[in-house]
Amino acid sequence: MAENQYTEDNIRSLDWKEHIRLRPGMYIGKLGDGSSADDGIYILAKEVIDNCIDEFVMGNGKTIDIKVKDGKVIVRDYGRGIPLGKVVDVVSKINTGGKYDSKAFKKSVGLNGVGSKAVNALSSHFLVYSVRDGEKKSATFIRGELVDDSKIEISDENNGTYVEFYPDETVFKKFAFKTPYLAKMMWNYCYLNRGLTIKMNGEKFFSKNGLKDLLENNMDGDPLYPIIHLEGDDIEIAFTHGKTYGEDYYSFVNGQHTTQGGTHQSAYRESIAKVIKDFYGKNYEASDIRQSIVASIAVKVTEPIFESQTKTKLGSLEVEPEGKSMRAFVNDFIKEKLDNFLHRNPAVAEVLERKIKQSEKERKELSGIRKIARDRAKKANLHNKKLRDCRVHLSDVKDPLHEETTLFITEGDSASGSITKSRNVKTQAVFSLKGKPLNSYGLTKKVVYENEEFNLIQAALNIEDDMDDLRYNKIVIATDADVDGMHIRLLLLTFFLQFFPDLIKRNHVYVLETPLFRVRNKKKTIYCYSDQERRDGLSELGQSAEITRFKGLGEISPDEFKHFIGDDIRLEPVILSADSSIDSILSYFMGKNTPERQEFIIDNLRVEGEVEDEKSKTKKVIPHS
Repeated sequence: MAENQYTEDNIRSLDWKEHIRLRPGMYIGKLGDGSSADDGIYILAKEVIDNCIDEFVMGNGKTIDIKVKDGKVIVRDYGRGIPLGKVVDVVSKINTGGKYDSKAFKKSVGLNGVGSKAVNALSSHFLVYSVRDGEKKSATFIRGELVDDSKIEISDENNGTYVEFYPDETVFKKFAFKTPYLAKMMWNYCYLNRGLTIKMNGEKFFSKNGLKDLLENNMDGDPLYPIIHLEGDDIEIAFTHGKTYGEDYYSFVNGQHTTQGGTHQSAYRESIAKVIKDFYGKNYEASDIRQSIVASIAVKVTEPIFESQTKTKLGSLEVEPEGKSMRAFVNDFIKEKLDNFLHRNPAVAEVLERKIKQSEKERKELSGIRKIARDRAKKANLHNKKLRDCRVHLSDVKDPLHEETTLFITEGDSASGSITKSRNVKTQAVFSLKGKPLNSYGLTKKVVYENEEFNLIQAALNIEDDMDDLRYNKIVIATDADVDGMHIRLLLLTFFLQFFPDLIKRNHVYVLETPLFRVRNKKKTIYCYSDQERRDGLSELGQSAEITRFKGLGEISPDEFKHFIGDDIRLEPVILSADSSIDSILSYFMGKNTPERQEFIIDNLRVEGEVEDEKSKTKKVIPHS
């Protein structure tokens, strides 16, 4: 008889919270620790805020108050409030909600009745209360289990709904909310809902001009011509051209930021090129038309179809009830509105065509160099083995591991050897640098093909023709924690910012944090990422503990390294601050203003503490800026 029996005893029925907790990825995508903008903790916050946005869209409540501190999230709107008799049901019964019975919500994202339930089930603490016409009803849950169902009481608070939750640390390991990611989310809500005010941790978010404001606040440097901003029924677009390389898009569906694009963004890219070709009556290359474009599109679609539960890529082929294909819907709008705009604004049309011709000239100058560089990249990958590839790639959308794909860029063979031996070969690839990269600030893209290291990195990432062809979801700079390692890190970031800024803008670039010290005795080993952690480790294990200072990644054995790039990986995302342009950042750090940098370092140097060197027993001052 077979050992594995399949009987009635094998059949189980899970209740709503058990199913969510058993398969959280089905509801909120990847879990993560908050280092990525699409990690689950941000999806939890978004699901709660989306309900407040729906109230605003219905004309109820123009302000949302949000507080995020020490992992706890509080969201308060001033809409109508959940009907008091349904407060518990709305946050704890699947397929229960107000959107099913209202035509006004047909162009909403959250039609599956799961959002707030997922937040409840995946939170160690979840509190909700509703205020309606002087009465208040509250309920408290722990990991989806109702622990306090209060009676309705009298209240003098304004109408609306209050939700407070703390993500479950058994699900989201060592998580932390990053303010830049949250701030970007709040801005997007306001760009798409003009007149809405969001107050988060003392900061106010408000937009008067929608997508026009979005581009103005996110562009690097000044636009080549005033932003073209066009609006219609269920569609809004804005675009201009800048001075950076590549194409930069911000796309939205029913208020959802579709970070991976989809049918609406594809139709937008295609339509922009087609209408501009027709306007000038010249068969320009689409890539030349779109080179350096900065653009945004927002559409409203009845019951949109997304390619995943986290709704980052639109799959809808048709726009209902209009009965048009998405492609025709977007193209018809752009054909009419943009053609009219260009005829009425000849000065803008002239600048735009001049930009297209400049891109065309640069492309032709690079064509010969690109062919030689491609051949060189293929040979180098075969013979020098600079790239140890992984089995899964970002384009393998049907593979559940595709979003975990990572490329580690390391310095030297010893470091790459340690990572290669300890990596997950399914999802983790390794690229080994040879020496220090060139300082690419101020250089043209020609250098990307002429410089072997840059050409091979570009080939490894597969981003020569289109950023959408990127092979890995995460690009991790893994260099030693010394002066040379920091310099290499800076040179790599300069390369990405100079030629492929979208990699950073789309949150693909990270820095690997590895331990500086190992403190251990016969019973326990502690890895320390700072001097303070080293001191804490000594306090815990005693002064007789053995201390090892890791001078470089190559000194860490593969058996140890597998922890630092596995479940315990620590990644610091590279994030551009909203008030800094790429050009100003690069000119300051990589330009010829050494006296200014030196003055800044001197002014910001302070003594963090004195550390006793274990070998010489001398005191060393540790600087911290």
